[in-house]
Amino acid sequence: MNKVLIVIDMQNDFIDGSLGTKEAQTIVPTVKEKIKEYQKRGDNIIFTRDTHQIDYLNTPEGKKLPVEHCIYGTHGWQIAEELEVEGATYIDKPTFGWSHWEEQKFDNEIELIGLCTDICVVSNALILKAVFPELKITVDASCCAGVTPQTHKSALETMKMCQIDIINE
Repeated sequence: MNKVLIVIDMQNDFIDGSLGTKEAQTIVPTVKEKIKEYQKRGDNIIFTRDTHQIDYLNTPEGKKLPVEHCIYGTHGWQIAEELEVEGATYIDKPTFGWSHWEEQKFDNEIELIGLCTDICVVSNALILKAVFPELKITVDASCCAGVTPQTHKSALETMKMCQIDIINE
C-alpha cells in the first residue's frame, strides 16, 4: 500500500511571517523535493494548517504565545504557495496536535515533515504513534525546523525515545 506524507504547518507565518525563522526558510526547497517524490509515486499527501481565529490573543495559547499567527483566511495561514498540491488532503487544526488522526485510513508507513519540530511535529508524531502503534512512523529531520536549533534537536531525541524513526539528521 502507499506511504503517506504528512506535511505539518508549512504556512507562511511559520516560514517568513510573524513566527518565521531562517531555519524554516532554509528547509522549503528540501520540503518541496520531498513532496515531489511522493507525488511521483502517487502516494497520499496530507497538509495540516495551524488554524486560529481573530480572538487568538484571548485564548489560552494566545496568552502564552502572544503573537498573532495563522489566523484563518489570512496570507500567513496559507500553505507556502510553492508547496501546494492539487488533490492533497488539508486538515485545519486548532491546536498543536490533531486529535482526530484515527479518522484517516493509514495502513502502511507514515512520514512527517514540517514546522515546528519542537511543537507541532513532535505533538502529531506522538499522537500518531499512540493511535497507530504498529505503523512505522518516520520524521525526516532535514525537512523540519524548530523554534531554535537546540529545541529542534531535543524534539528529535524525544521522538527517537518514543520509537519514531528519524532520518537525515
